[in-house]
Amino acid sequence: MPNLIKESELVINADGSVYHLHLHPDDLGELIVLVGDPDRVPQVSAHFDTIDTKKQKREFITHTGMVGKKRVSVISTGIGTDNIDIVLNELDILVNVELETRQIKKKLTSLPIIRIGTSGSLQPDIKVDDILLSTHGLGLDSLMHFYINTHSVSESDTILKELQSQQNLGELRPYLYKSPGNLIDYFESSIKRGITATCCGFYGPQGRIIRGQAKYANLIERLHKFESGPYRITNFEMETAAIYGMASLLGHRALSVNAILANRIEHHFSSNGSATIERAIKMVLDKVEQIS
Repeated sequence: MPNLIKESELVINADGSVYHLHLHPDDLGELIVLVGDPDRVPQVSAHFDTIDTKKQKREFITHTGMVGKKRVSVISTGIGTDNIDIVLNELDILVNVELETRQIKKKLTSLPIIRIGTSGSLQPDIKVDDILLSTHGLGLDSLMHFYINTHSVSESDTILKELQSQQNLGELRPYLYKSPGNLIDYFESSIKRGITATCCGFYGPQGRIIRGQAKYANLIERLHKFESGPYRITNFEMETAAIYGMASLLGHRALSVNAILANRIEHHFSSNGSATIERAIKMVLDKVEQIS
């Protein structure tokens, strides 16, 4: 059989579901909401009109149901870009691979994927409890260096060259992907926007030093100072760049919606982060029926 994907490469559970998410293709809605925290899944699905599917394996929890006339899945990824590699690949497998024959479908599906996550601000005007949309994801991890970038030279390449020229992040070897698709256009222009830096950890990689010594002690200041025309680095977290990179690679649309819980420049932290997250959830779900 031509183009058969080997069992060691495409691992399928005994019940026919994909390996980590433990989902079958019909468990998946037509729009995907990603959250890091598994406890945030029921917080999102509480706003669904109906829920028809609930599944869990490890940190990956999925609730699927109806929001108006659209079937939506909310899935927890857990923390970090390593989990994003798993989740984005397995979402793509669910819609673009015939699991029974282990062959890639002739007609491919492009999923709309929206991340709702928490983040820390790198700019004084991006305040605690603001909501911010990521125009780009700047990867300070290594995930996308394991994939071949098939895209031509773009605006992202220009911004990345200017970042290296201005701030010389050296051996960090950052990558940069624009929000793929048009999902950002469904949201009001008044919502703050910017480049989101994605780190591979919460402490040292984000400049939090408790006892270990920092190799990049002034990283926050260097990211904070960067400007390239209208672009600047506004915030950082641990998933966005990987979502944008993998979605671009696999032909999906993606948008990261950030609830700002900390301001690392002014050293503030939200006293009511749950309310900010709830506002972000409602803002996204209010748009899902409009997204085509």
